[in-house]
Amino acid sequence: MRFSALVLLQVFVLQNINFGNSSFSGYLQIIIYPLFILLLPHDIPNWALILLGFFIGITVDLFYNSIGVHAAASVLTATLRPFILKLQEPKGGYAQDQSPTRYRLGTAPYLRYTALLMGVHLLWYYSMEAFTIAYISDILIRTIVTFVISMPVIIMHAFLINPKN
Repeated sequence: MRFSALVLLQVFVLQNINFGNSSFSGYLQIIIYPLFILLLPHDIPNWALILLGFFIGITVDLFYNSIGVHAAASVLTATLRPFILKLQEPKGGYAQDQSPTRYRLGTAPYLRYTALLMGVHLLWYYSMEAFTIAYISDILIRTIVTFVISMPVIIMHAFLINPKN
């Protein structure tokens, strides 16, 4: 259900937000669909996590008319997720059948976890989109601007919807 809701929100609402006609508007994009990967339960096998990351990425690619860039970023995000969670795992560990939400992790750990994986996701997405180091300044600007615009939406999701499973 979360898969469908995030994809529909991403491709039918967020993709169509118009930030005006300024030269800077090409840098303004809200990306929240990686929340699907971030909110999967702790005990999901790594192969399933990567496969689900690919499926959400390729689904968004179909609507964005892009060729695998969202899928590549989503697979990287899914691959790194267990390592990021392990880095900040509490002494008692995580409840394996639960999702890493703000409610379960606590606000600060959840924001660190989300910010780190979103930053990696966006940097890899824009790197794959440009596919050359020659545009590194453009890649970094797009990553930072999208991160700054997307994170408040993700934070609102964490506080307003507050998924508990």
